[in-house]
Order: sequence, then C-alpha cells, then structure tokens
Amino acid sequence: MCWSATADLVAGGAIAAVGVGCVSRAARTRPRALPLAALPLLLGAHQIIEAVIWNDGGGSGPAVLAWAVIALPLLPLWVPAGVWCAVAPGARRRLLVPLAAGVVTAGVLVHVLATSTVTAEVRVHTMGYSIGLPGSGWLLAGYLLATIGSLLLSGERGLVLLGVLAAVAAAVCAALWRWEFMSTWCAGAALCSVVLYRWLRPAARP
Repeated sequence: MCWSATADLVAGGAIAAVGVGCVSRAARTRPRALPLAALPLLLGAHQIIEAVIWNDGGGSGPAVLAWAVIALPLLPLWVPAGVWCAVAPGARRRLLVPLAAGVVTAGVLVHVLATSTVTAEVRVHTMGYSIGLPGSGWLLAGYLLATIGSLLLSGERGLVLLGVLAAVAAAVCAALWRWEFMSTWCAGAALCSVVLYRWLRPAARP
C-alpha cells in the first residue's frame, strides 16, 4: 500500500476486522457465501504482510513470497470461485468464463512463482514488486477478468458495486502508479471489500 508500514498495519487490521464480521454474518444469513465473505480477512492479512515487508526494507524474503502468493495466483482463483459459490445456481453458467480465466491465470502464476524470485523495493511512498511475467498483458487481462469480471457478472447488486469500485481502483492505480500497480490495487481492492458486509445483511438473502 502507499505511505508506510503503519498505514498498511492499521488498514490491514481494520479490513481483517470487517472480514470477521462478514464471516460471522455469512454464517447466519448466506452460508454458501462464506468463501467470498472471507475475502476481507485474506486481504487484511495481505496488508499486514506488506507492513512486515516495509519494516524489512523490501528484499526477497518469506514475507515477499507470501505477499506474492496471495496477490498473484490466489486472488484470481479465490474471487471467481467465491462468487460462483455465493450466487444462485441459475446464475452460475455465466461465471464459467471468469472462473476458467482464474484457473488458467493462477496456474501460470504458480509456475512463475516456482521458477522466479519476487523482489520488493520501497519507492518513496509506495512498494514496488518485480517478477518476470511472460505475456504480462495477457496475464493481466485474465487476472482482471477473473476478479473484476466475476463480480460484474454475478447479477448481485452488492457484488456488482464491488466490481465497479475495484475496476475504478484498478484504473486509478494503473494511471498513477504504473510500476507499483499490484501493491496499490490490492490495497484499493481491500478497502472496497468492506462493501461485502452490507451485501451480506439478512435483507440481501435471495
């Protein structure tokens, strides 16, 4: 995220707390949405891991690898799978494309992480990550189709709103922080994920 280890730590703790609320609410109101409800927990932990990277001054240690595993192969698989579980069975067919994109993208990124070294670098008030990505344009397209696309195609008003917010965050981060896109967009997506708490309210039950 931008600014400092403290900013990541505070934001991560707050988002993780929202995640606890989401999981608790989903267990009562929409059990099939539990994987998606846990997304803020995952993203909150992700920000806390980045706080550790800030304190380490970047580099290529275990915290950097843990951050990369969540940001790269895990999210494009977790999000469409979570959306697929959460929506009504009749809406699942249109989610097969983003789910397939997530599976393929995650598979390629697992291979990249297994054969490359991820490094982090403090760049004034942002954290930049470097890894050799073959066909990065296609990978980014698959990544965004899996994550944002699955939310936009969900047919659920709250999830569509989350998808729109995540898309806006991606556009802003790409425009302002080209080389730190993954760090800043993951932070933005984490903040946007608080929308899930409202979507999981009892009145939202299908």
